[in-house]
Amino acid sequence: MSDGLWVYLATSPLLWLSGTLVIWIFATFLAGLRPSNPLFNPTLMSIVIIALILYLTGIDYQRYFEGAQFIHFLLGPATVALGIPLYEKFALVRRNLLPMIVALTVGSLTAVGSTILLSEALGFPEFITASLAPKSTTAAVAMAISKSLAGDPSLTAAVVVLTGICGAVVVTPMMNAMGVRDYGARGFAVGLASHGIGTARAYSVNPVAGLFSGIAMGLNAIVTSIVVHIFL
Repeated sequence: MSDGLWVYLATSPLLWLSGTLVIWIFATFLAGLRPSNPLFNPTLMSIVIIALILYLTGIDYQRYFEGAQFIHFLLGPATVALGIPLYEKFALVRRNLLPMIVALTVGSLTAVGSTILLSEALGFPEFITASLAPKSTTAAVAMAISKSLAGDPSLTAAVVVLTGICGAVVVTPMMNAMGVRDYGARGFAVGLASHGIGTARAYSVNPVAGLFSGIAMGLNAIVTSIVVHIFL
């Protein structure tokens, strides 16, 4: 009886949709217990928990994604919603427009250029290089760029998530060690390098950091799509 029930539930998209939401709420609760510790990142913890569940139960990713795709769809609206704090703090953004443009240009060129140079140095095939190059932009844009260059969007998505998690984990201790106290600069840097996951971390630290991180993420999506196509 219990085996039959599990087989039924395992094939139901509602199970994985509900399970993902429950795991996220649990991971957010754990992150709230240690807000100053970057390793207590709800995205990182959610990924680890879900991966362990799928591995232990033998459920393949495609079956899981049949339910999780409804959350994946919200990535686009969530990105667009970052325009709200931009509107509210437009005067602050306008005062910092020039340094933002310089940082955006240098950051995007560095992220894409270093990836391509390292890929060529390591002898990666062209489709791997195309898959890795847009790693510092948001997942939806990065996957579209990868697909247009005959890369592997699935590989791109995995690398994008890994990049975001690494950025969210190291940004606070790195900025502290470098003596960067301006939350606008800190936020812009993490949004430029670590897109949505880094932006979520920035918002949890400071609203101004989150604002500039969201701006950097949105602008970098545009600039990276141009830079990658020029380089490749």
